[in-house]
Amino acid sequence: MTIAPNGPRQSASHLYRTMRDVVQSMDDALPGKFEITKEGIVHDMMSPGGPHEVTAAHVSRRLEKAMPDELLAHTGTPDVEDEPEAILRHPDVMVIAWEDLDTEGSIDPRTVLAAIEIVSRSNPDNDWVGKVRDYALMGIPVYAVFDPRTGTGAVFTDIHPTPAGPRYATRKDFVYGEDVTIADWTIPTRGLPLYDRTT
Repeated sequence: MTIAPNGPRQSASHLYRTMRDVVQSMDDALPGKFEITKEGIVHDMMSPGGPHEVTAAHVSRRLEKAMPDELLAHTGTPDVEDEPEAILRHPDVMVIAWEDLDTEGSIDPRTVLAAIEIVSRSNPDNDWVGKVRDYALMGIPVYAVFDPRTGTGAVFTDIHPTPAGPRYATRKDFVYGEDVTIADWTIPTRGLPLYDRTT
């Protein structure tokens, strides 16, 4: 669900700070994940555990086996925030240096080497459309999507300018069972779980 701002035009920074305050007040009070996109506040009613969390854990562990020790594939908080772009996102997995994670507040998107999302059953367009746009606007060089609904995914790279703003120029699709390259590291996708299609 997206909650878009309306009413009289406010300054972009004031509107963003207002939405940020709303997100912070709702984060602990309501289930799911709240993020700020170019279109407003997005509420993803993901349920904890299950294939979503198992996939994130597998991807994180497989990446960390391939990466140098100074990097990690982080699955926790905090958010990644680009205040000038008015975007606040929370990747399921982010590849970042330990030293760049050691900061107060939100993560600077310029320090994130790759963002990885596991598609939510409740709001797949958030991962396949909104985040493809927003992560490019934030300057995150690699965005990978794993979709437990279909056993497929894609890796987006090569940010380039367009009339609508920076966008990824290259998309490489994959099917579960294939090896996939995210930034400089190749990991297997064998054994990743799928959502139960009967529920």
